[in-house]
Amino acid sequence: MSATEQAVLFSCAQETQVGILSLPTEPAQVAVVIAVGGPQYRAGSHRQFVLLARRLATAGYAVLRFDYRGMGDSSGTAKDFLNASPDIAAAINTLHEHSPQIRSTVIWGLCDAASAALLYLQDTQDTRVTGLCLLNPWVRSETSLARTQVKHYYIQRLMQRTFWTKLLSGQVAWSALKGLANNIRLSRTTSPSRGSGNLPFQQRMANGWMNFDGRILLLLSGNDYTAKEFLEYAGVDAAWSRAFQHKQLERHDLTNADHTFSNRLAQVAVENLTLDWLAKTGNPVK
Repeated sequence: MSATEQAVLFSCAQETQVGILSLPTEPAQVAVVIAVGGPQYRAGSHRQFVLLARRLATAGYAVLRFDYRGMGDSSGTAKDFLNASPDIAAAINTLHEHSPQIRSTVIWGLCDAASAALLYLQDTQDTRVTGLCLLNPWVRSETSLARTQVKHYYIQRLMQRTFWTKLLSGQVAWSALKGLANNIRLSRTTSPSRGSGNLPFQQRMANGWMNFDGRILLLLSGNDYTAKEFLEYAGVDAAWSRAFQHKQLERHDLTNADHTFSNRLAQVAVENLTLDWLAKTGNPVK
């Protein structure tokens, strides 16, 4: 199916946001908003969002990728993922205005954009959103980072003969062992970061996840500490305890993929998984 691309301008809190709308000749009733992780703009790392939007559009899905306020070509003061809900709402409004046949929207987000998507649902309960595609969600706290580093870095290093050889020869400073001890101490504490509300943002994310009645596609990279940290956090935090039992969750682990799925095989795999999942969420017009 053929598709066109056009720049769109839309307002958010008296600022002007810039987006690129990829519009098929016969759009499906479900469309996709690509939220970006920060700090970056609508093209994404290695043009990831450009390639994804074009692939989805030629398959029949309208797609809007856009810059948050203060990022890329949008005006205003830069907003982080904790304060991106108004930006996402404005993007969804714009997508529906430009393609009236759209009945529902999927939010696609990588890293803290996945976090922003969950926070958006927690903030708004927007019924137009029927699906979430979340890649390597960001749940960073001092504790979760320490726990991940201990499990996936330090323990492996301590089991390597080369580490001890370098340590005894003076090539590795004793400060490295002090760093391990500090991370072990931190990993045993509970100190989640707090967002703009009274609850830590990680718990607000969990609430958005658990209260969402739509479909969730979770894609996790095997070669990525952010993904490992998410699994660690979800495995021990009470708010996330039932996350993987969500009745409409579909999860895929891409063993050799890095954080941004930068090699072409991983990129195509993400595109294919997204398309397969979208076909279940809302069939494109043929």
